[in-house]
Amino acid sequence: MKHLILPTALFVSGLAGAAAAQDFEASVYTGWQTAPHSRITGDMPGTGDDFDELIGWEGKSFEMPPYWGLRGTWWQTDTFGWALEFTHAKVYANEDDRDDAGFETLEFTDGINILTVNAMQRWPEHWGKLTPFVGAGLGIAVPHVEVATTNGTDDTFEYQYTGPSARLLAGMSYPINDTWSVYGEYQFTYSWVNADLDQGGTLETDIKTNALNVGVSMKF
Repeated sequence: MKHLILPTALFVSGLAGAAAAQDFEASVYTGWQTAPHSRITGDMPGTGDDFDELIGWEGKSFEMPPYWGLRGTWWQTDTFGWALEFTHAKVYANEDDRDDAGFETLEFTDGINILTVNAMQRWPEHWGKLTPFVGAGLGIAVPHVEVATTNGTDDTFEYQYTGPSARLLAGMSYPINDTWSVYGEYQFTYSWVNADLDQGGTLETDIKTNALNVGVSMKF
């Protein structure tokens, strides 16, 4: 349960005034998340040698800890609102690429931990009871950096603020009743990761994720 403490605290603190909102919607989701290749660059811990490698990433959405997210939306009008969103996305380096780069472990698996403020647009009951929606947001990434080198000079295992993040999403919701609804969406995130490694090393990469989410929302 330790990996839930940081995101839950951040999300709850951001939603402290939600009860007073006239049209507030709380959402939770999970889904299938992947990540395309990206290049890692930096300085090898202990030696200071430069590295520059193309890494294939795996999402493993349904392995522990799973992929999930939370979103709280304050609808200012029937069609426009602001949202605070947290996503526990994750990536594992492909073993062959990781080994070629000189790492025994290279992953962000207790989350890339993306927190953004989104602008949200919806079209209530545009197709019968279906409500299409889109969103875009900017925020930060606080990943759990898990890196170990094959030569034993580094074993980094900690949360770090590593840079900004961006988010795009589009989906459709369907009401169950006046309080509850279900939805599906596509979501894209982009995180600029600039991590510090033990023994003076550094690691920079851009992590992009693609996800198909399913979730449930509750209106207050």
